[in-house]
Amino acid sequence: MALDTYRKKRDFSKTAEPRGKKKMPKKTGNSFVVQKHAARRLHYDFRLEMDGVLKSWAVARGPSLVPGEKRLAVETEDHPLEYGDFEGTIPKGEYGGGSVIVWDRGTWTPEFDADFGYKKGHLEFELEGEKLSGKWHLVRMARRRGEKRDNWLLIKVEDDAARTASDPDILEESPESVKTGRVVEDLDGEAPGWSSKTGKIDRKEPAKKAKTSKKKSAKATAEAPGTQAVAPQAVDPSQIKGAKKAALPNVIPPALASLAEKPPSGDRWVHEIKFDGYRLMVRIEAGRVKLLTRTGLDWTKRFGKELVAAFQDLPIGKAMLDGEVVVERDNGASDFSALQADLSEGRGDRFIYYAFDLPYIDGYDLTGANLLDRKAALSQLVGDGSGTIRYSAHFEADGPTVLEHASRLGLEGIVSKASDAPYREGRSKSWLKSKGSLRQEFVIGGYVPSSTSRKAIGALSLGVYEDGKLRHVGRVGTGFSHKVSEQLFTRLERLRGDSPFAGRLDAVAARGVRYVRPELVADVEFRAWTADGNIRHASFRGLREDKDADDIVLETGMPKAAKTAKAKSTPDVTLTHPDRVYWPDEGVTKQGLADYYAEVWDHMAPFIVGRPLALLRSPDGITGKGFFQKHAWKGLNKSIDLVPDPKEKGEEPLIAIHDLTGLTALVQAAVLEIHPWGSTVKDWEHPDTLILDLDPGDGVSWQEMIAAAHEAKERLEAVGLAAFVKTSGGKGLHVVSPLKPKGAWPDLKEFTKAMADAMASDSPNKYVSTIAKAKRGGKILIDYLRNQRGQTAVAAYSTRARPGAAVSMPLAWDELSSVGPAYFTIVNAPQRLAALKRDPWATFRKSEAPLAIKTSAKKVRK
Repeated sequence: MALDTYRKKRDFSKTAEPRGKKKMPKKTGNSFVVQKHAARRLHYDFRLEMDGVLKSWAVARGPSLVPGEKRLAVETEDHPLEYGDFEGTIPKGEYGGGSVIVWDRGTWTPEFDADFGYKKGHLEFELEGEKLSGKWHLVRMARRRGEKRDNWLLIKVEDDAARTASDPDILEESPESVKTGRVVEDLDGEAPGWSSKTGKIDRKEPAKKAKTSKKKSAKATAEAPGTQAVAPQAVDPSQIKGAKKAALPNVIPPALASLAEKPPSGDRWVHEIKFDGYRLMVRIEAGRVKLLTRTGLDWTKRFGKELVAAFQDLPIGKAMLDGEVVVERDNGASDFSALQADLSEGRGDRFIYYAFDLPYIDGYDLTGANLLDRKAALSQLVGDGSGTIRYSAHFEADGPTVLEHASRLGLEGIVSKASDAPYREGRSKSWLKSKGSLRQEFVIGGYVPSSTSRKAIGALSLGVYEDGKLRHVGRVGTGFSHKVSEQLFTRLERLRGDSPFAGRLDAVAARGVRYVRPELVADVEFRAWTADGNIRHASFRGLREDKDADDIVLETGMPKAAKTAKAKSTPDVTLTHPDRVYWPDEGVTKQGLADYYAEVWDHMAPFIVGRPLALLRSPDGITGKGFFQKHAWKGLNKSIDLVPDPKEKGEEPLIAIHDLTGLTALVQAAVLEIHPWGSTVKDWEHPDTLILDLDPGDGVSWQEMIAAAHEAKERLEAVGLAAFVKTSGGKGLHVVSPLKPKGAWPDLKEFTKAMADAMASDSPNKYVSTIAKAKRGGKILIDYLRNQRGQTAVAAYSTRARPGAAVSMPLAWDELSSVGPAYFTIVNAPQRLAALKRDPWATFRKSEAPLAIKTSAKKVRK
């Protein structure tokens, strides 16, 4: 549908923007509208009615009546016709957050066939509006590499409606709304859906009230600092205390954070999320932009024109900004591996720069000003929206609390800064970094060739310098995408040489290693140190080309709990081809999957041990052919249990496991998803787990999913059942209840069907209980069919055979608003579990309750 993209970008429970009619009008009109939109950056939305929708372009500088003056018009998603009358406030944090007025409206007439012209990329038309009139051209430009949207040029034709460059600018001459007479600034501070001139802005579909907590905690905002939509504004540095007049320096050596075992507490400190990217100092002078690494290297060309253009749009003449460039995964978390992949592919459309300091601006050196004054100026300069350049917000809560919430979200850590400190180059105690996981840089001293590809690496041999000598600390064999693995092979082959490590490596450490000159630095995350000083369960995050190998030493102040972690017993299973990649984009290998399950085993075991299992196997990874399997196969590892189904006499036995070795054997067999029964092999006929699978249809927001899960929770609790929640690892949520294994399968199905039907009957606009896709658009399917004998649902902590390497993650109920449906992955899930003070599902089995077999459908209603 033409409006699918428009609807997916908006949460209509929060914004007053029109949803649009489900059916397109049979007859199309010829309206046009120009809306002045003060979002993160002020721009004008130019819309032409075509084929039942408003074709839309964002014109950054607005239309010009001067012929030949080309205005860039970036094509955006189609909007509903009702949007042409929209004027009001889009809530902060929502897509396009800010104020909107109807600046002009009227009719347009194409000179030739409009559909043909649009497809060809050249529209010629005449406008008859209250402000704009005469003939115009819209001309589409060819896409440059990396561009996802089409760029057009909006050009006025020479006619009676045209003006010269010396005439008044129509945008300044007539800034008011043609609908209400307001200027866009009049909307500042108005509540969404309310107008000071028109009163309440009614909608045909009233917004649904989302349940929100009265208390706003750090955990609710820790994963997305800087999402308020405020436009950039010029800064007057002369008003900043401590600012001194000075010339723009070529380089300002960056302030560096010292590693701390735990973050500081007290009112003096503020805390920022530690980003997972490249630290860059940005130098701006009269439109010329340089992106400089911490060592002063000019990396401007590496990051492409889009990032540079974003800095050129800021309202400044000269400046130095300090911050970090990142790439965010679909789950919203910054990811250094994704950043590395984009750089290697020459892709520039996903770069985001989080600015966290402003040491110089427009003739003034701010290094002597205190941090909060510098950040206040930075916030004003950058704005704090969700564009390419974002402001790094800070938290004033207790440092350990902020770190705990960041770690629970799988983030790398936090940086604590003294609020009254000046900007000091080099390491100091006024900036302290605290990590939620073990992660640091290591020198690459060798590599092991891949066992599955002739010109790729399978593992890296790593070391750190101690007293001038390179000490071997082990290997990393996962985290490499196919492309990165091949690129590393090419680079390392050119560095082949003698062993750079001090002393002779033992037979295990030296097996298969090709030694290289110690020139490259790897960023590596790992779970613990072994007793003999090697890293354990390591994952490659990327090359640190901004750091010198000679400077790499063992970091002090690592988290104590992780530093002293005891290694679990090693499963007695040999992984063949451990470097086989199962998730190519994330670089997760067979060994990486085995390491993940070893880390989460204690949490996962109660949900998969001693149960019949249905398995999704993908021997070639997620890009290959996958198949479900529930019966035994030839060559089955002896650690996997065979369990005959009492009702399937003479059939092949089903599969179960009883320990971590059995789970590792499933990894060896290329099992990428684990789906257990809701009963055990000791009691096949009496289910001990109830599961409601909430599956969103197109256009359903995450807030609507959260509300649905809470409603299911309330209904279950109303009949005496406990309710737990987990992500599915896909788009949905699972609401799960532990049962005393007394009732039979037909009773469970009857009960859950009654509940699903009741929810659908009470709220037919929200829910459906039938599987038919035709009935699911914009609604949530309450899938109760998992509650039958032989039916399964993905296990808690199981991986999913989908891009992103997401896992099904158990959550506390108050965590739902802090994450998204596929937020937790193989990469960040172990860190979350290590940071938990209390497992949100720790009381799962203790909360078992009998199913009220005779409960009627009325009893499961609200």
